[in-house]
Amino acid sequence: MKQKDCHYTTREIAEAISVVNRHAKTAPQPKQLYTLKRKSIQKLLHQKQAKKVGLHYSEHPTLSKQHTTLLIQVEDFYFHLPPEKNDLNTLKHLGHINHEFRNPKPQLSLKRAKQILYHYLGWKPVKKSPGRQQFPSVSSWVSGQDQQNWRKKQGRY
Repeated sequence: MKQKDCHYTTREIAEAISVVNRHAKTAPQPKQLYTLKRKSIQKLLHQKQAKKVGLHYSEHPTLSKQHTTLLIQVEDFYFHLPPEKNDLNTLKHLGHINHEFRNPKPQLSLKRAKQILYHYLGWKPVKKSPGRQQFPSVSSWVSGQDQQNWRKKQGRY
């Protein structure tokens, strides 16, 4: 992919990560979004544009076991990622998450946020795989409008 000579500020990247993170929390298949978040933060850390602040207890322990997350600061945004082994030995544990703090709310669409992060990482956007077969809506089916068209498409008419 040929990259344009376009540079994003750390603030724009942090906003994009925030939008991706917010959508990942409610997405039916969030793996791609969380990967985008993790890789972007790792690159920011490598470039010294983000810093590891400390460790927090997780809000959602797995298998009823308490575990720890790594708190990372990018500009005035804060994110959590799973810690690496050396983080557990070198960073201070901050206790439980402060629920009174909220990241600033950026005015950015998910599509634009993903574009920014893909460009920042030098990745090509992932093409959507063909979804499952589209069925007519229940209301149009009951009224009979789509029954004949659907049967024709299925070769049953």
